[in-house]
Amino acid sequence: MVAVYEISLVICTYNRCRYLPEALESIRAQTISPQKFELIIIDNNSTDDTAQISRNFIASNPQLNARYYFEENKGLSFARNRGIKESQSTIINYVDDDAILSAEYLEEMCHFFKSHPTAVGAGGKVIPKYEEGKEPEWMSKYLNGFIGKIDFGSRVKLFSKEMKYPVGCNMAYTKDILEKAGGFNNALQFRSDDKYIFYQVKKYADQVYFVPGAWLYHYIDAHRLEIKNFKNLFLKTGNEEKKRVFIEEGKSGIIKKGIEFIFKAGASAILFLLFTIKGQFAKGKYVFISQYCTLKGFLKKEIFVR
Repeated sequence: MVAVYEISLVICTYNRCRYLPEALESIRAQTISPQKFELIIIDNNSTDDTAQISRNFIASNPQLNARYYFEENKGLSFARNRGIKESQSTIINYVDDDAILSAEYLEEMCHFFKSHPTAVGAGGKVIPKYEEGKEPEWMSKYLNGFIGKIDFGSRVKLFSKEMKYPVGCNMAYTKDILEKAGGFNNALQFRSDDKYIFYQVKKYADQVYFVPGAWLYHYIDAHRLEIKNFKNLFLKTGNEEKKRVFIEEGKSGIIKKGIEFIFKAGASAILFLLFTIKGQFAKGKYVFISQYCTLKGFLKKEIFVR
């Protein structure tokens, strides 16, 4: 393809009109020249005012190369794949509809790919922004994945086994590698899709980097932190992990992953005890609940995600 822009910024959104305006405003405020990027808003069958907010933003900012698309197939993977289809650049950068980009975000991402021509992917730093203004007392490093927190220091480095993979609210891949990997799996609708695409990409190239300069805030509302929602999220995570593993590895993979989750649940019980001994009961409790619910979700039949 002949690239029209240096980078395509894709926001997939679903009934999040409360947060979308601030996310869009942070994109409007980017320091990069508007001629170098395009904004693609994928409305994943929203029933709120997402369409009107998106169209008003586009009409009010004619200097931006912004387009809105309605994707009727529900599921984040469908929306992400629509972004691949509609993009007109060689790099596709995904951010969430509740992300607030740093002003130099796109400049940093473009600079990275220019200075690393063999790179096929990147993930930036993600800083939680809590609605209530402070981190809950039960948060610990073991729950960074729950809020999508990513911070591996100040240097560009390859994603390693310890670092896992870029999270969906701040990740970029070349269009070529996404197409080669077959795109996002439409059978997955939750967090496992981030992991799935990372492992599919790694089959072709092991050049996915952490880029600290491409940082953003990720809004964490009070509802997300409620215990009921906390449990439900990990139930869904475990359930979809079973689906992802079966797609990639079959029944043998299911058995291995099940053993891994049992081990993690046991380890979380030990952490619960250690935290309690240190007078941090709440931290231990939430770590244990996260792993218990993940295992429980893994053992269940399919859970409806949204």
